[in-house]
Amino acid sequence: MRKTLALTALALPLLTGCATTEATNPKDPFEKFNRAMFDFNDKVDQVALKPAATAYKTVTPGFVQTGVNNFFGNLADVWTAVNQFLQGKPAEGFSDVTRVALNSTFGLLGVLDIASEAGIPKHNEDFGQTLGRWGVPSGPYLMLPFLGASTVRDAAGIPLDRQADPWKYKDPVYVRNIGTGLRLVDLRATYLDATNLMEEAALDRYEFVRDSFLQRRESRINDGNDGRSKDDKEDEVPPPAAERKEP
Repeated sequence: MRKTLALTALALPLLTGCATTEATNPKDPFEKFNRAMFDFNDKVDQVALKPAATAYKTVTPGFVQTGVNNFFGNLADVWTAVNQFLQGKPAEGFSDVTRVALNSTFGLLGVLDIASEAGIPKHNEDFGQTLGRWGVPSGPYLMLPFLGASTVRDAAGIPLDRQADPWKYKDPVYVRNIGTGLRLVDLRATYLDATNLMEEAALDRYEFVRDSFLQRRESRINDGNDGRSKDDKEDEVPPPAAERKEP
């Protein structure tokens, strides 16, 4: 973690050189750099990821898509539970442990979401949120190549999120790689309708993604206690070329 923070600190002067002379949003001083990365990610998405996700959603039966989503969601619940405990929320942590136990056994390794049917809610926590709960400021907004919307604080948490992903240790390697690709395409497919609407409605898609992301992350760190309605607390922003929030 110290190495990651040090690398981030070293990178900031370089990013500052890419920033606009007068940022329109104080939380986005690197807007020029971020817009370039946004355009790059968008091209990757339009050329590769979105077509793959569209084909996947078209030809794959709905129950298979649900099973794939549930399986990887169950893996993500493991790290979510750890972060709940790190954030001082033992009740939520034990709830997530129970989810993993039920779905991994009666849910056929997570393919069936038995826990949700039993009334046990699903959460989504990562180490960036944990750092936020510990009082670490978010720092400037960053658009990372391939990984998409982030902040300096969240970017510092990415390596640990990756190391904590159970799928990272799956053998043989070819099965791991196939699963990783399937996971990414399935996740992108769940946001196809949302991204299509955004592309049609947003005058400035970069600003829409940035503002929605920052609002959503703040809401998640505060467990939704930001005064917004339930409908407004839904995930407003689809994932970029690669989604990192679920390790």
